[in-house]
Amino acid sequence: MAKDKIMALDLPEPKTLPKELKAQYEAAKERLGFVPNVLRGYAHAPERLANFVAMRDGLMASESGLSKAEREMIAVVVSSLNRCHYCLVSHGATLRKLTGDPPLADTLAMNYRAAKLTDRQRAMLDFAERLTQAPETIDDTDRELLREQGFSERDIWDIAEVTAFFNMTNRLAAATGMEPNREYYDLNRR
Repeated sequence: MAKDKIMALDLPEPKTLPKELKAQYEAAKERLGFVPNVLRGYAHAPERLANFVAMRDGLMASESGLSKAEREMIAVVVSSLNRCHYCLVSHGATLRKLTGDPPLADTLAMNYRAAKLTDRQRAMLDFAERLTQAPETIDDTDRELLREQGFSERDIWDIAEVTAFFNMTNRLAAATGMEPNREYYDLNRR
């Protein structure tokens, strides 16, 4: 893939960015130092980008019984299960930043069962795995295991919603051949 190609589809960025899209680009540059390729990929449909960003931010940055790091753990594990290169690289970088623990992020990306996790985190990720790989098998037993680890009903909803969102984004990244920005690989490795 050519260096300037961000994905396999030929959807060019608009020559003039709408105000809202320009604001998203500037916010990303301020936070990361670059514009993530997923934003650039959505640039052909600014209204969809706005919806995507609102959903992502609502899930990953809003008040929740799950910490931001736990939500990123779900993103990394779901992306690992789906073998989503883009999301593993980008969310691995975010998890490294939130935890200050590069080995944890890398281990979760390879095999979350090998990671040093609390019982609560393991139950959360086991649920995310099952919901990703065999959603039709989820039943009251699965939800009860989460309750036993102290997750509230809202927390269970949040685990499910974050898991579902990353299953969607993983499939979009795979379908479009989305490439991770080179900068992600080095971020937050101390």
